[in-house]
Amino acid sequence: MQSQYNLMMEGVDVKDPKTMESVAFDGKSIGEIIFRGNTLMLGYLENSKPAHEVFKGGWYRTGDLAVRHPDGYIQMKDRAGNIIICGGEVISTLEVEPVLEAAVVGKYDEVFGETPCAIVKLKEGFGGGVEASSREIIEFCEGTLPGFMVPKVMIFGEKANPVGGQE
Repeated sequence: MQSQYNLMMEGVDVKDPKTMESVAFDGKSIGEIIFRGNTLMLGYLENSKPAHEVFKGGWYRTGDLAVRHPDGYIQMKDRAGNIIICGGEVISTLEVEPVLEAAVVGKYDEVFGETPCAIVKLKEGFGGGVEASSREIIEFCEGTLPGFMVPKVMIFGEKANPVGGQE
């Protein structure tokens, strides 16, 4: 009996979105996860403009940024819309967020374009105060992250607004 199969995924890769060249398998070079195969949709119903960009060059562009490791493993780093460009350095918000229970977003900066801004909810009963907590968090980040990734602004509370501070 002859074996039959259906190739559902023709290819999965991490490519530079501008050049469409595969990134190095070095665990450092960031690209976009893309794939193609015979089970992908052809586009979005009644909305061809987004589909044109998403399927450009015959590959489905996920919008997920990743690196490839020497063993071929793909590690997701962030969503393309979630990266922060600070003084020419690319910051993945996912790399900064695990430091604490916090969300990290880009905050407008006249000099650098954007700088990391951490929105933090302190644990119940934390007695250090916002000023002490901010200093401690920044010191901790300085000891564990490259300088350009260290949040420059800390906002505390459940209803924080990174543009204007506390609501």
